[in-house]
Amino acid sequence: MFSRSSSLTLIASLLLLIPAATGLLTSGVPRAYCPFPILTVLPAFVLASWHHLEKLAITLPSLLFLAWSPGLMRGQVVVPKRSYCLLAVLTVLSVFYFVTGWRLGVEYEGIEYTRAVCFINIISVAFLAAAFVRVRNIGPSFRSNLLLHWALFAWLAWYAFPYLGELP
Repeated sequence: MFSRSSSLTLIASLLLLIPAATGLLTSGVPRAYCPFPILTVLPAFVLASWHHLEKLAITLPSLLFLAWSPGLMRGQVVVPKRSYCLLAVLTVLSVFYFVTGWRLGVEYEGIEYTRAVCFINIISVAFLAAAFVRVRNIGPSFRSNLLLHWALFAWLAWYAFPYLGELP
């Protein structure tokens, strides 16, 4: 019924629920381990007004992972060039986000939180950039393509663009 690659891709997408839930649901306020990433917190705010469905927001990274990487369901071995572009764009936007949001982060969440989430984002982007380069250099494989995309979307689900500012 399902090929091995589609089964592994579906499992990987379901495993993204773990970083998404950790980043959004483990604390009632932004914390270094629960930074309320923009990918889940904004949908959670919207869904909260619809019969308290905010917990559904943790499914968004999994759905985006599947939508972004449909080739993984077919066992695609080559990392698409658009994924390299996505990382580059997200890196630039992340720098802009921290530069413009730093003051609000320090004011509302504190300097320790703001420094911690910034540091974790720097390490995450550096790891992802190194992984993208390594995958390009070692040659294509389904396993590396799947792991690379999973790591990218895990970062988006847990730490990318953490909440900086006053909660509504």
